[in-house]
Amino acid sequence: MKYSVKIFFLLLFPMIGLAQNTVVNITPEKFSKNIDAFNIDTIDGWVFHKGNDSNWAKKDIDVKGWEKLKPTDLSAKYADKNSRVEGWFRIKVTFDSSLLNKVLYVDFGQWAATAFYVDGELVTARGNTGAKGKDFREYNGGLDPVSIRFNTPAAHILSLHYVGYLSPIPPYDVKTQTLKKVIRLGGPNYITKVLNNYKTLYTFRTSWMVVCAILSVLFWLLLFQNRKEKNLFWIALYTSALFFYTYYSYTDPSGTSFNEFKIKIIVSDLFQISTIVLLLPILLIKVFKRKINNKLILSLIILIVVNEIGTFLTSSFSIIVQYIYGGSFIFVFGICLYYAITSWKNLMGAQWAIVGGLIFTISILLGGFILILILPNLFESQYSNLLFNSFFNLGFPFSLLIYVSIRFKEMINEVQANAQTVLELSEEKREQALIQQKVLEEEVTRQTGEIRKTFENLKSTQSQLIQSEKMASLGELTAGIAHEIQNPLNFVNNFSEVNTELLDELGEEADKGNLEEVKAIAKDIKENEQKINHHGKRADAIVKGMLQHSRSSSGVKEPTDINALADEYLRLAYHGLRAKDKSFNATLFTHFDDSIGMINMIPQDIGRVILNLITNAFYAVAEKKKQIGEGFEPTVSVSTKKTDGKVEISVKDNGNGIPQHIKDKIFQPFFTTKPTGEGTGLGLSLSYDIVKAHGGEIKVVNSEGGGTTFAIYLPNE
Repeated sequence: MKYSVKIFFLLLFPMIGLAQNTVVNITPEKFSKNIDAFNIDTIDGWVFHKGNDSNWAKKDIDVKGWEKLKPTDLSAKYADKNSRVEGWFRIKVTFDSSLLNKVLYVDFGQWAATAFYVDGELVTARGNTGAKGKDFREYNGGLDPVSIRFNTPAAHILSLHYVGYLSPIPPYDVKTQTLKKVIRLGGPNYITKVLNNYKTLYTFRTSWMVVCAILSVLFWLLLFQNRKEKNLFWIALYTSALFFYTYYSYTDPSGTSFNEFKIKIIVSDLFQISTIVLLLPILLIKVFKRKINNKLILSLIILIVVNEIGTFLTSSFSIIVQYIYGGSFIFVFGICLYYAITSWKNLMGAQWAIVGGLIFTISILLGGFILILILPNLFESQYSNLLFNSFFNLGFPFSLLIYVSIRFKEMINEVQANAQTVLELSEEKREQALIQQKVLEEEVTRQTGEIRKTFENLKSTQSQLIQSEKMASLGELTAGIAHEIQNPLNFVNNFSEVNTELLDELGEEADKGNLEEVKAIAKDIKENEQKINHHGKRADAIVKGMLQHSRSSSGVKEPTDINALADEYLRLAYHGLRAKDKSFNATLFTHFDDSIGMINMIPQDIGRVILNLITNAFYAVAEKKKQIGEGFEPTVSVSTKKTDGKVEISVKDNGNGIPQHIKDKIFQPFFTTKPTGEGTGLGLSLSYDIVKAHGGEIKVVNSEGGGTTFAIYLPNE
C-alpha cells in the first residue's frame, strides 16, 4: 500500500490515456520487489465511462465515447449530488511469457464496491455495486486478493465496475494517499510478502507500545510515591501521550467505516503533535528550572491547531500541510536546543541525561535527512524505516528513565545528608540546654522552646526518612518484579514468534488451497493466542501487586494468605538483590504451614515488614560471604506455623548474627549497623510499630552456630 501512495504522489496531475485498442504489456520488471505487486491502476491505457451498463463488461464493444482516465484519477467532478461515483474502467493488456501459466493475484481498494471482469467474464466482486436490485455496500475488508492465471499470450480485456463515495475533506488526503488504490496486480509471492510486511509492522508497533506502557506506569507509580517531585508529572504525562500515539498510529482500516478510520488518524496525529510540539518543550523547561513563557506556550498550541486543521485539507494543499508539519518539528527542536544551550553552565547531575536524550533524538533526525540525500532509496526498505522510527520514538523516553534513576539517587543522598545534619545539631542543642538549665534556671523557658523547635525539625526529617524508606522498599521490589515479569514476557515473545512461523505456513497452505491444513494451523494459532493472553494476565497481576505495595496503607484489615505473601516477597527480594549484584547467590528454604488459612491483616503493612526482614537477612549473609569467601554457603529460610492461638512468621539467616550489646537497640529509630549511606535506621523501627499496631510482637534471637532469627507473632483472627 505504501508504494501505491508514493506512486500516486508522482502522478498528481491526470495524464492523457491511450486509445482502447492500445495494448499494455505487463512484464515482471513492473512488479515491486518489496511486495511483488504492480499498481496497474496508475498506468496509461485505461478508459472510463460514467454510469452503469452490464454490457460494458463484454470483450468487444465500441469505446469511442469513453474517456481516457486512470482509476487513480477519479475526482469529485465525476460524482453525483450525493458524492457517489459510479462507472466502468477498461484496459487491454498482454502478459510477458514469464508470467503465463503462473498464479497471479488481483487485489482491490477499500471503501468502494467493485466487480472485476476478464474478457467479459465476472471473476470476483468486493462489496455490492447495487447489482440485481441489492443495496449498495462498500468493501472495507483486509487482505483478500483473488487468484487468476493467464495461459495464452493473447490480449485480454480487464473491466472494472466501480462504485464509491468521495469525501470532500479527507484527513491526510486519505483518499489520495493511503486509500487511493483501486486495483492492484500481485505476483506469485504477493500474499507471502504482504503478510511478512504486516508481521514486521505489528511486531515493531507492539514493541513500541509495550515499552511506552511500562515506562508510563512506572513513572506514574513513582509520582504517587513522591508527589513533591513535580517533574515526574510531566515525564509521566509525556510517556503516556507517546503510548497513546503508538496505540492509534498505523491503524488498520479493515473492518472500519471511513469516518471511524478518519477519527483514528486524527487522534493519532493529535497525540503525536501534542507530545512533540507541546509536552517536550514544557518538560525541558521544568527540568532545566526555567520560567514558562506564556507567549511561547500559546504559539505551540496554535501550531497544534494549525496542524490539526491541515489534516482536513484536500490533496491540492497536501504539500503545504507536510511543510507545516515538518516546520513545526524543526521549530520545536530549535526551541529545545535553545533551552539546552542557554542552561548549559547550570546543568547538574540528572539533567545531563535529558540533554543526552535530546541530542540523540536530533542526531537521529538529522542523520536520517543526510542518509536520504546520500542514499535516496534507503528508507524504501520497511526494516530501515521501522528501525529509524524506533530510535527516534524511543531514544528520548529511555533518557527520561535514566534521568529519573539518577534523580532518585540524588534525592536519597540529600535526605540522608539532611538527616545526619539535623541529628548532629539536635544532640548539640540538648547538651547546651542541660548545661544552661543547671547554671541559669531562668533560661529554662527559652531553652525549652529551642528544644521543641529542634524536635519539630527532627519529626519533619523523620517523615522524610520514612518516605525514603518506602521508596527504598519500592526500589527493592522493582528489580525483583522486573525479573518476575520477564518470564511471562518471554512466553509472550516465544509464542508470538511461533505464531509468526505458523502464519507463514498458513500463507503457503492457503496458496496450495489445502483447507484442512489451514484450519489446523488456525487452531494452533488460536491456542497460542490463549497462552499469550494467560501470560499477559500474569504480567498484569505482577504490576498490580507492585501498585498495591506502592500505595499508602488504607488501615483496613482484610483476609490474607500469609504463606503466599511471604513466598512472593522472598522471591522478589532475592531477584531484586540479584539484579543489583550478579555475584550474589543464596540457598532459600521455605516451610509453610498450610493449615493456617487466611488471617486478617493489612497486607501492604505486613508485606513491608516481611520485605524488610528478608532484605536484612540477605545483607547479613552477603557481608559474611565477603569476609569468609568460597567456604561459606549463604542460606535464608522463611517459615510459618500456628502456635498458641497465634501465627508465627520466621525469617532465619546464617550470617554473623547480632552482637549481644546492641540487641536492645535495633528497634530504636535511626539505629543502624550498616555503613553511612546504606541504611536509614528506620526499617526495624517501622516494622516494630506495624506489628504492634496489629496486636502482635516481634522478637529476635541469635541462632546456634551463627546467624539470626526474627520471629513475628500475629493474632490468628
